[in-house]
Amino acid sequence: MRTAFTDLVGVRHPLVQTGMGWVAGPRLVSATANAGALGILASATMTVPELRAAVREVASRTEAPFGVNLRADAGDAAERVRVIIEEGVRVASFALAPSRELIARLKEAGVVVMPSIGARRHAEKVAAWGADAVLVQGGEGGGHTGEVATSVLLPQVVDAVDIPVIAAGGFRDGRGLIAALAFGASGVAMGTRFLLTSDSTVPDAVKERYLAASVKDIVVTTKVDGLPHRMLRTDLVNSLEQSGRSAGLLRAVRHAVAFREQSGMSWSQLLRDALAMKRGKDLTWGQVLLAANTPMLLRAAMVEGRPDLGVMASGQIAGLIEDLPSCAELVDRIMTEAYGTLAGLPGAGAPGRPPVGAPGGG
Repeated sequence: MRTAFTDLVGVRHPLVQTGMGWVAGPRLVSATANAGALGILASATMTVPELRAAVREVASRTEAPFGVNLRADAGDAAERVRVIIEEGVRVASFALAPSRELIARLKEAGVVVMPSIGARRHAEKVAAWGADAVLVQGGEGGGHTGEVATSVLLPQVVDAVDIPVIAAGGFRDGRGLIAALAFGASGVAMGTRFLLTSDSTVPDAVKERYLAASVKDIVVTTKVDGLPHRMLRTDLVNSLEQSGRSAGLLRAVRHAVAFREQSGMSWSQLLRDALAMKRGKDLTWGQVLLAANTPMLLRAAMVEGRPDLGVMASGQIAGLIEDLPSCAELVDRIMTEAYGTLAGLPGAGAPGRPPVGAPGGG
C-alpha cells in the first residue's frame, strides 16, 4: 500500500511502531522492520554508547529502514544526532519539537525528520522549520497525551501542513488504517499494539495485565510527573492519586538519584536537562522534579516485571486487544484487513466506477 509516507521512508507498509521507553529495543524494532513497517528505537532511556550499540544491533538484524526517537531537549541531543547520522539511521523522530538547527543538520545528512506533536500549531511550526513528516497523537494514545481526540485533531493537522501526516492514538487494525487514510493521513503509528506482540521484551505477566484490561481500566493521571499521562489503573496508580504533594516530591528525589545511576549521567548533566525541560515545556520546578518518576516507574514494570512497583503506559486501545501475535503476523493481519475493508466500502466495486485510490476514484 503505497503512500507519501512509504515513499518518503522506504518501507512496504504505512505502519509505524512508536519509540516506547524500555520497550522499543533492538528485538522489537528489527522484528517490525522485517515485517515491512517502520520500527523506531527508543533512546531516551539509553546512554549515548548504549544507543550506538542498539542501532548496530538493529542493523545486524535487518536491512530494512528503521528510526530512532530522542528528546529534543536533552543536553546530549547533538551527540545522539551524530550517532544517528554516523550509523546511517533512516529516520529521526522527536518527542518534542527539535530546533531548526537539529532539523537542518539531519536533513543535510539525508535523515528523515519526523517530530511527534499533539496540536495543530506545533505541526505548523515544525513543518515551517523543515520537518519531512509529522506524527500526530490524539488523546487516546498512551503515555503523555492531550485532551483532543484523534478524529478531531488529525483532520486539523492534515489541512494545516503539506507534509506526510502519521496518525497515532486509538489504532490497532486495518479498519483504523483505512479510517486514517480517509482523513488524509499517510499512515498510522501504534505503541500499545506493538508492545502487545510476542516480539516485545515486556515480561509476560505484564502483558497479561494489559490483555485483561477493559477500556475503563485505562485512565489519565497527573500524579506520576505532573503532566497528563495515560496508563493502566492499578493499586499503585490509585495510591499515587491519593498521595500528597510532599510525598510525590520525596518519591521523585529518590527516582532522580536512581535514574542518574541507571543512565550514568552526572548531576550537572541532570540539572542541564532539567533546565531545558523547564524551558521547553514551561513547567514549574516541582513538575520538573516529578519528571524523574516516569522513567523509573516505567522501568519497574516494563523491564523488571513489577507492575506493583511501576506504571504501565497504555493507549485506550489496550481494552480491545486480546492476543500477542508476532510483528510479522500483526502487520500481515492489519494489511489484509485494510484491503478487505477498502474493498467492502459502499460503491467500491460498483459498475462504471474506478476503484478506490485510482485516478478519479473515491
